Amino acid sequence: MDEPDEAPDLLPDEVLALQRAGALLVDVREVDEWDAGRIPGSFHLPLSELSDRWQELPDADDTVFVCRSGGRSRAAADAFTAAGRGGCANLMGGCQAWAAAALPFDGRVA
Repeated sequence: MDEPDEAPDLLPDEVLALQRAGALLVDVREVDEWDAGRIPGSFHLPLSELSDRWQELPDADDTVFVCRSGGRSRAAADAFTAAGRGGCANLMGGCQAWAAAALPFDGRVA
């Protein structure tokens, strides 16, 4: 069972359904990773800049954090959940899992 300050992990197909329903996908990978490839429609805000630029995130009922394999996005999702932003989740397995599920991806996973 998830702790109150812990965001849930979601599978790629669950994230795709949320995205289609209007969820915000926040890619926290660094610039070189983002430049190599990304999930279409995702918002880029590197984890290294998140604490200074978090207010740039658009409002959304659901926010799913994404990285390469799920570790950095887990930290971001948990931090936002603990800070009181509702509807946060983590893409379990990150972009690697998304690409492995053959879901839309522009470029390559770096």
